[in-house]
Amino acid sequence: MLSLKANRTLPIREICKSMTVSCALLMAVGCGSGTAATTTPAPVVATPIVPILTDPPPVLPLSMLRTEGVKWVKADGSQINLKGVNLGNWLIQEFWMMGQGSNGIDDQCKLEAKLDERFGYAERERLYSLFRQNWISTRDWDMIAKFRLNAVRLPFIWSVIEDEKNPGHLRANAWQYFDDAIAQAEARGIYVILDLHGAVGSQGWEHHSGCAGKNLYWSTPEYQDRTVWLWEQIAARYKDRVAVAGYSVLNEPWGTTEATLATVVKRLYNAIRTIDNNHVVILPGHNSGINGYGKPSEQGMKNVAFEMHFYPGMFGWGQPGLDVHKDWLQCGATGKTGVCEWNARLLGLNTAFFVGEFQPWASMGPELGGQVTRATYDTYASYGWASTSWSYKIFNNTGGQGNGTWGLVTNATSVKVPAIDFTTAPLSDIESLFKLYGTATYEPQQAVMNWMSSSVAPAPFAPVK
Repeated sequence: MLSLKANRTLPIREICKSMTVSCALLMAVGCGSGTAATTTPAPVVATPIVPILTDPPPVLPLSMLRTEGVKWVKADGSQINLKGVNLGNWLIQEFWMMGQGSNGIDDQCKLEAKLDERFGYAERERLYSLFRQNWISTRDWDMIAKFRLNAVRLPFIWSVIEDEKNPGHLRANAWQYFDDAIAQAEARGIYVILDLHGAVGSQGWEHHSGCAGKNLYWSTPEYQDRTVWLWEQIAARYKDRVAVAGYSVLNEPWGTTEATLATVVKRLYNAIRTIDNNHVVILPGHNSGINGYGKPSEQGMKNVAFEMHFYPGMFGWGQPGLDVHKDWLQCGATGKTGVCEWNARLLGLNTAFFVGEFQPWASMGPELGGQVTRATYDTYASYGWASTSWSYKIFNNTGGQGNGTWGLVTNATSVKVPAIDFTTAPLSDIESLFKLYGTATYEPQQAVMNWMSSSVAPAPFAPVK
């Protein structure tokens, strides 16, 4: 599974290996200090801490959010800590997340093309509707609330909104999934961040932009124009909707230079601002950092936040375990690296921050994963950063959380997910698979749920005997 997910941050891994720039400027900020302890301090026994579960808080009316300097705030100016999760694989598919990807069908574009070839466009549309109504439904929104999360990042591909057969026009059901997600979230006191995960033409080479190996967005003015149009439609629809926390305008836009990225994103910012001055516009980081933008206020941009994705223990940034998270969250041996270095940078830019993706529990074991997850959310919140982990739901072929999957929920051990061949599978098998995603019994990351619901915080980095 990790080898599949590793495609998300390959450029960072290679940069980190080369050490030609400071790892602290990358998403792989803590790729290793290279120092080793020469003495071993005497062990200290820490008092065990166990979660004390509390009743769910009441659902309060939501408020239009904005950023002021480095803080996310409500309409009355009071600070809010956004702690959330990504709804990955729902409105843009990543095949490793649902136990598929064999026989060459390993991204959304390939599956759409194969279904068109085998069954026709209308039948493909029906199958995608079946998949989407099963991947996320009411039971999932109820489950997210049980994790005491107050935000979701909603990754989507452009063709959820724009009619692929009639560019520059909305699909007949363009707002179906957004409207439902926002209403479901709002009813539970949860904010939604809309994330363009796959732009038309693809903004990178990776499979998670919808079409692997394309990266045509940057070289095709038409695709950039259509993306401007897309965000104008979204802004017009949701400019007054308080449950929408912000617009993440372009996910992991690593197929170009920092300078080009900053220019294109500023154009998207300006297009949104001609319609919507209410919502936070989230400026995506490059795989080498955020330096290409300069200070947003000096570029005429306000009510914005920077976005980066941090994956300690993954993609060449150490190994899953306590040490790599401690180094990152507690600022390394000098007390000046890791999150401290990023906090200093953001204070200098006087700009808010959004950690759009991170993964603190996978392969950590249930209890330690739960503790590190709570510690990560709390640390980010202590700096005023909004954060959404990757990801809410992962299904695998054998079932069960084991040592920690990438999902807050997965299919129970009693539920096996078949890996089917979309090139030959009967229509009935594809339908059955898509329905299974909505009916299978869940196995949640229970320790994460317990610690996120606890009135006391864990101390995973305290010295122990």
